[in-house]
Amino acid sequence: MSRLEYPRALKKTIEALSEEKSYHSVCHRHYPDQPMPSVAVMKEIVDLVREIIFPGYFGNSPTRPGSVQYYIGVNVELLYEKMRQQVFAGLCFGCQDADKFEVSDAKQQAARVTVRFIEQLPELRYLLSTDVEAAFLGDPAAQSSAEVIFCYPAIRAITNYRIAHALLELKVPLIPRIISEMAHSETGIDIHPRAKIGKSFTIDHGTGVVIGATSIIGDNVKIYQGVTLGAKSFPLDEKGNPIKGIARHPIVEDNVIIYAQATILGRITIGANSVIGGNVWITSDVAPNSKVLQERFRFGGFMGGEGI
Repeated sequence: MSRLEYPRALKKTIEALSEEKSYHSVCHRHYPDQPMPSVAVMKEIVDLVREIIFPGYFGNSPTRPGSVQYYIGVNVELLYEKMRQQVFAGLCFGCQDADKFEVSDAKQQAARVTVRFIEQLPELRYLLSTDVEAAFLGDPAAQSSAEVIFCYPAIRAITNYRIAHALLELKVPLIPRIISEMAHSETGIDIHPRAKIGKSFTIDHGTGVVIGATSIIGDNVKIYQGVTLGAKSFPLDEKGNPIKGIARHPIVEDNVIIYAQATILGRITIGANSVIGGNVWITSDVAPNSKVLQERFRFGGFMGGEGI
């Protein structure tokens, strides 16, 4: 291709990309005074929350009794400014009619929501402290709670989930999903921010875990790598599209252990104090105090085990 042909080829490509029918389904329309959320800033926000909740482990804040209040105060003020801007961007993104969007009202709403989120930080710290304790007590390889906080991917993923869930409960659009997907990409643990999870929750190893949006998990639940709490089917509307907002994921009651690669599908209940063995497929309710194991099987002369 000659040098003169390059402009012609580029012009043709630009014209094709500029046709409305080619970008209609993948274009987000917004105005200059309505900013887009920033994944980079959201990472800074999550890091700030992690530094506030776990003083001394992240960031550069000293933990001497005489200075901890000062540094937490500085971080909370910084968190307020960053989060207020991102919540505002999320509200802008979630607006269905940009022409009727009131920027000043959205800014005030973003400020209120951010304050309400910050007010929940003591409760988030408490919940995460129970998760850390559950991970430490449940893993013989863990040498200390400090190791769990600093190193375990489950605590990173659960921290992101608890931040995202709190924001979702405050009706913040998009931002919670960004936060949960950040943890998903970092750890391989996929927890939808809409799921409801009790205290003392732990995920051993963690890679490949999927917890769907309408899952409900009680207190003191432990799951292992590769576990799926998913949907069995998707009811369709008259146009053949999945109906959204229906409870379609499992309920896991208190004190349940679910071993690796178990797949639990549909709006079923795993009763309290039950043990679900590895590699099982469950689509119906499990009574409390049950053990669900693989059945023995023969294949090519090999005798299968009982799961756990």
